[in-house]
Amino acid sequence: EDESEEEPKLKYERLSNGVTEILQKDAASCMTVHEKFLALGTHYGKVYLLDVQGNITQKFDVSPVKINQISLDESGEHMGVCSEDGKVQVFGLYSAEEFHETFDCPIKIVAVHPHFVRSHFKQFVTGGKKLLLYERGWMNRWKLSVLHEGEGNIRNVKWRGHLIAWANNMGVKILDMISKQRITNVPRDDISLRPDMYPCSLCWKNNLTLIIGWGNSVKICSVKERHASEMRDLPNRYVEIVFQFDTEFFISGLAPLCDQLVILSYVKEISEKTEVECCARPRLDIVQPLPESCEEISSDALTVRGFQENECRDYHLEYSEGESLFYIISPRDVVVAKERDQDDHIDWLLEKKKYEEALMAAEISQKTIKKHKILDIGLAYINHLVEKGEYDLAARKCQKILGKNTELWEFEVYKFKEIGQLKAISRYLPRRDPVLKPLIYEMVLHVFLESDYEGFATLIKEWPGDLYNNTVIVQAVVDHLKKDPQNRTLLRTLAELYTYDQRYGRALEIYLTLRHKDVFQLIHKHNLFSSIKDKIVLLMDFDSEKAVDMLLDNEDKISIDRVVEELENRPELQHVYLHKLFKRDHHKGQRYHEKQISLYAEYDRPNLLPFLRDSTHCPLEKALEICQQRNFVEETVYLLSRMGNSRSALKMIMEELQDVDKAIEFAKEQDDGELWEDLILYSIDKPPFITGLLNNIGTHVDPILLIHRIKEGMEIPNLRDSLVKILQDYNLQILLREGCKKILVADSLSLLKKMHRTQMKGVLVDEENICESCLSPILPSDASKSFNVVVFHCRHMFHKECLPVSNTVSPVQFCNICSAKHRGPGSAILEMKK
Repeated sequence: EDESEEEPKLKYERLSNGVTEILQKDAASCMTVHEKFLALGTHYGKVYLLDVQGNITQKFDVSPVKINQISLDESGEHMGVCSEDGKVQVFGLYSAEEFHETFDCPIKIVAVHPHFVRSHFKQFVTGGKKLLLYERGWMNRWKLSVLHEGEGNIRNVKWRGHLIAWANNMGVKILDMISKQRITNVPRDDISLRPDMYPCSLCWKNNLTLIIGWGNSVKICSVKERHASEMRDLPNRYVEIVFQFDTEFFISGLAPLCDQLVILSYVKEISEKTEVECCARPRLDIVQPLPESCEEISSDALTVRGFQENECRDYHLEYSEGESLFYIISPRDVVVAKERDQDDHIDWLLEKKKYEEALMAAEISQKTIKKHKILDIGLAYINHLVEKGEYDLAARKCQKILGKNTELWEFEVYKFKEIGQLKAISRYLPRRDPVLKPLIYEMVLHVFLESDYEGFATLIKEWPGDLYNNTVIVQAVVDHLKKDPQNRTLLRTLAELYTYDQRYGRALEIYLTLRHKDVFQLIHKHNLFSSIKDKIVLLMDFDSEKAVDMLLDNEDKISIDRVVEELENRPELQHVYLHKLFKRDHHKGQRYHEKQISLYAEYDRPNLLPFLRDSTHCPLEKALEICQQRNFVEETVYLLSRMGNSRSALKMIMEELQDVDKAIEFAKEQDDGELWEDLILYSIDKPPFITGLLNNIGTHVDPILLIHRIKEGMEIPNLRDSLVKILQDYNLQILLREGCKKILVADSLSLLKKMHRTQMKGVLVDEENICESCLSPILPSDASKSFNVVVFHCRHMFHKECLPVSNTVSPVQFCNICSAKHRGPGSAILEMKK
């Protein structure tokens, strides 16, 4: 099979029914095509009108000899016929209008005006040795005029619009019926060919484009308007050959197909048996014209009846413009070629087993295809894939092709079962809309359970639990676990099945046994706290951090006391729980703080000191006892200091830790002079300690007290540096005091000046102010009278006579109102006199 074979562009069928009957007794000589019917002429002088299926609708006995040509106007109401015995008839198919003429020579062609049905276009032409024009004029008389003669027999004529093209022995001419001028002459290329044996084929593509095929040459001519400046004595139109090329075989007919050409070719070949040239099957080619060549699009050899006896002149090609139908006429056969539709395209794809493309084409054209159904193509595709052994691809295509059809799904599942490929289709079975019978899913699960535990587990996890009978599957898993009780995959799957079945207790037991990560999610999701009260140790062993967080988050469901009780035999886990509880809230587990001292001492000493510092419920005596027993110096020091025994704590630092820096830090924290005295006494005979004290006590204790006590001759490390540091610290203190003093003096002076400026400002006194003593207006109503007013800086105002007599010892007066509160800026006085 040739995978690169191109799809044909046309499809063919014989025109049968009445045509078959006609050609059994007669032979076709010519045919013309109208969009409504066909007209077929025969060698016995008959003209038949046929419908598009080939049924005879009318018959005309025109002549006893061969019909040479039939012509129809565009309306299909008038027909012209000419025959070999010189007869010409033009008549109306639906009227009594008729013209008869008999010539003394064979008439090869006749063409009626395309608009013959109109009264002013009653014209037709005939061709024998001359090209004659008949026009009906006044009084219904026919006027005859000779359009052309002298170049042999007229072989073909085509009339389109106002242009007539005809071919004689010399070439092709075009006549403009408006100007009655011949506008071109296209000579034939190969004059060695007999024009009667290899006739010229003419075809109008449109009103201005003529296609000429003669021998093996094709010319496409375009009729154009001549520019006014070029006319002179020339016709107002001219013809330009836009495409010209040669074909491999002799041309029997031409027809346009969009921008391409359909060419009917007469073929001769050498017989393999006799080695003599003989007639081969004619070809129908579709070509794309190029300026000087052509590109072959498709080529089909036609098996017509009697092709071995036919000549080039025996074939004709007619076409129906509106429907792209092409009629190949031969004496014993009429074949119809038509463009392939989408149904034909799908047929070809299916024939070539290109199911994927066929399915895609059907989906795209589902509204226009008539012969095919998408489902049928899809099922054929699935069967094809199964036959090829591509089971996974076939199963995947089921999703798209079968859709929501449950019957087809179940049929395909059983088909996959028969060939042992249920696993292939399992991933693609529908799980929602539609849902198949539970038996289908159970059947698939049993297949996996027998051969693939991991695949079985995957399906259980992916499939909703309501697709199958859960009880049946649980029992099947239990049966398999009897053979392999430690199989973790089966156990995990059984737990999931129990979860679907809402038997959460059993699922939890399995998860805990397996130490499965989903155990906490299961507890939270299904609120299984009542089921884990006796499984707290197992949970803590599995993941203590998650377990503690879960227990603390759900104290209302599992109390702190219950958890502590359950962990009584596992103190290390008990400590983890109580420590996390204490970090969350220092007061919730206060009743267990005494117990926690031992737990911290045993399992977590680094957190013991922070616990002692943060806990307010810890018994200090008990804690001190435990720390002393275990010789925890730092913790003991802290407890002693917290219990008020700072001197013992300091002694322990000095004796046990021998850390002068820590001792100094401790003394600083306590800020107790006696402690400093003890520290000095203890350090006086220890040079390293003296160095530490000299370096650190300068800001807390007078260094002279320490220096006076140093024995003469004692070697003290880095004494000079320590003394220098003391002096520097002292100098720094002096500088800080002097700087502060300067800042204080400057600020005081600035504020004093500001106060003075403020007190020197005037105070507004007007009619609205009152005496704070007599409560009468401060200013007299008669401004001409003299008056004395006293205004204090506090803005209280008095008549002078309303103020008490001042003390002779201290002449300064104070505001009666403000003096009771304090003596400040408001006590100063302003006196107004007039």
